[in-house]
Amino acid sequence: MKQHSLPVRIAKASLSYLMEHGKVLPAFNEPVPAELQQPAGVFVSLKKQGQLRGCIGTILPTQPDATGEIIHNAVSAATADPRFPRVQPQELAELEVSVDILTPPEPIESSAELDLRRYGVIVRRGNRSGLLLPDLDGVDTVEDQVDIACRKAGIHPGERLEMYRFEVIRYK
Repeated sequence: MKQHSLPVRIAKASLSYLMEHGKVLPAFNEPVPAELQQPAGVFVSLKKQGQLRGCIGTILPTQPDATGEIIHNAVSAATADPRFPRVQPQELAELEVSVDILTPPEPIESSAELDLRRYGVIVRRGNRSGLLLPDLDGVDTVEDQVDIACRKAGIHPGERLEMYRFEVIRYK
């Protein structure tokens, strides 16, 4: 059986606890390395049969550490992604879970400072913002990456926007 990374095991424990108890896992009771004890933005993605089933994340941390961020975002990915119905207990065994831990976003002047395999992008105009993680299937150019993030934010082509880039450590 495939051994999953610690961040994925934390997300799966969170999902199992949610399905069994109907609430958020209060704590992950195994030792975690220093990098998971620091605050960080985290995205948790759920796929079923290769298709997205839920993805929710935080650009900046909302929990005291990355472990807490993983626990909460796994619950949100399963229950609060507006694109999908709630994950049902019988689906758990079929889900592929990945966890992306983000570096703090840094402002950039133009898309020339992006590399779609290395950097995710955040676009912002006023109170509208959109984010796209790096290295996604079907996103083949930096222009695609920025366009998709803009569409998610409701930012129209040609509107002035602020852009930020970030890196992720992706765990499967």
